[in-house]
This record gives sequence, C-alpha cells and structure tokens, in this order.
Amino acid sequence: MSDPKDILQNMLDRLGFEVTIEEKETEKGSCLNVETGDPGRLIGRQGRTLADLQYLTNRINFQNDKEAPKVTVDVGNYRGESTDGLAKKAKEAAAKARRWGDIVELSPMNAYDRRIVHQALKEEEGVTTESIEVDGTSDKAVIIRPTS
Repeated sequence: MSDPKDILQNMLDRLGFEVTIEEKETEKGSCLNVETGDPGRLIGRQGRTLADLQYLTNRINFQNDKEAPKVTVDVGNYRGESTDGLAKKAKEAAAKARRWGDIVELSPMNAYDRRIVHQALKEEEGVTTESIEVDGTSDKAVIIRPTS
C-alpha cells in the first residue's frame, strides 16, 4: 500500500468516514481532494485536522518510499478557497503596512497558511515578511514590515 490515495482512503475508512477521493495534478504536485457529507469534521478548527491528515498521509507514504513526492490533502476544495482568501488578506495587510509605515501582524496560523502569506507577498514591493513565535504557544504569526 504505497499509493497516497490508498493510504488516505484506508485511514479514513478505519476512522469511519464515507468519502470519495479524487486525485488531481496541480502545478505544486499531486492533490487528493476528499468529498464527504461532513467536511467540517475532516477540516477541523482552522484546518488543523486537515493538516494532520496531510501530515499522516505523507509520513506513511515516505515510510513506504523514501523518494515519494509530497502530496497535498484537501477536503471539499477548502484549501483552494482559503488560499485565495488568505492571499487577499495578506495583500491588504501589506497595503496597510506601506500606507501607515508601521508593522502589521497577522493572527497566528499553521505552517501551510504562513507559507501562502510569504509566497503571496514575495514579489510585493515595499514590504518584507517574517514568521515570529507567539509567546506561550507553539503557534507562529506573520509580521509584515514596510521597507524604506
């Protein structure tokens, strides 16, 4: 069982979820989109359960094949929709940082979401981004700093 789709299907079957998994190729590699009657339970709060499913699927896949490419796991196109919204939010925060000449801090987010923010603002003029630890937690926030 070294196919990521089979790994994910087996895991979700054992957890008692009835799902359909569609595999599609994107510019970032393979994406497994899960369709289910109760997507909220698989997405979890702020996408944490979804991130865990992706981590476990890749971890098992790498155990079977050290050369296996990483796959993205999505539920009901949640990542696609949240990616667009997150990139838009990041660009608005960058505009605010430039306008006011002050640091803008985005709320804490997981590594996947932080990467989206950094990527969205990589080519943006007049700002830099940095992930910082949030005191007392394992979470990190992104700060957007104006450059002069």
